Amino acid sequence: MGMTEEGVKKKREDVFPNIDFTTFILSLNASALVHLGIVEDPGTGQRRRNMDLAKQTIDVLAMLEEKTRGNLKEDEERLFHHLLQDLRLRYVASEKTS
Repeated sequence: MGMTEEGVKKKREDVFPNIDFTTFILSLNASALVHLGIVEDPGTGQRRRNMDLAKQTIDVLAMLEEKTRGNLKEDEERLFHHLLQDLRLRYVASEKTS
């Protein structure tokens, strides 16, 4: 017996959460942490540093912060600021240990 269209949609929502701005920046944050070698790559299960990709992801987040300034909810802005600040500190610390 097959799933109804509603059942398929519900299953998809369980696997893929609704995308909003917070989910989007958390995804970019996770990518940066993988590139910094702090978190295992979910595809390989390994930790490898790629400082160029880490910097690029941090730069993308910084650009988004600039372009969205004044258009975010207060909690989104606060989260964005803290994530970016944390990533920058981790990047500098990671560069020192390279």
